[in-house]
Amino acid sequence: MLRGINVGGHHKIKMDALRSLYGSLGLQNAQSYIQSGNVVFRSAERDLVQISRQIENEIEQTFTFRPSVILRTPSELRNAIAKNPFAERAGIDGSKLLVNFLTSDPGVAAREKVGQVKTAPEELHIEGRELYMYFPNGQGQSKLPVAAIDRILKTPGTARNWNTVTKLLEMAEKLEAAFPN
Repeated sequence: MLRGINVGGHHKIKMDALRSLYGSLGLQNAQSYIQSGNVVFRSAERDLVQISRQIENEIEQTFTFRPSVILRTPSELRNAIAKNPFAERAGIDGSKLLVNFLTSDPGVAAREKVGQVKTAPEELHIEGRELYMYFPNGQGQSKLPVAAIDRILKTPGTARNWNTVTKLLEMAEKLEAAFPN
């Protein structure tokens, strides 16, 4: 998942160009989902930090800006979905539930500080490297101090709505099934 591409007309990358870039790095069967930098791919390389850096470097060379690249394996996506603190609650709208995938665990102190931020009516829950955010009235109406929360966390992340998260897992599982280890 790429942070901050194709948002508000800035940092534009066409998805076919992005899939090509992944292929040029030896990342196989790259598939994109919507225009916000979601790519599912296969790789023999298991060092996700190394893969992220390679993608970031290549995007910077090709498109002259450097987005953060946050990777999750299919098993990590399944885990993020399983840990959804809103899963048992009726009436949750998947378009109003976001998962902010962080590059690293922000740590106990940051989690505690975020827990002290006044967020009503929005709700925040951090589980490891995922920050779950629910906007019952939609993001457009929110007064949630997202920039302040980012400063507290001190680790980059990129948010995807619940519908996108589940679609990415579906795509990853299909790829996994088509090319078992």
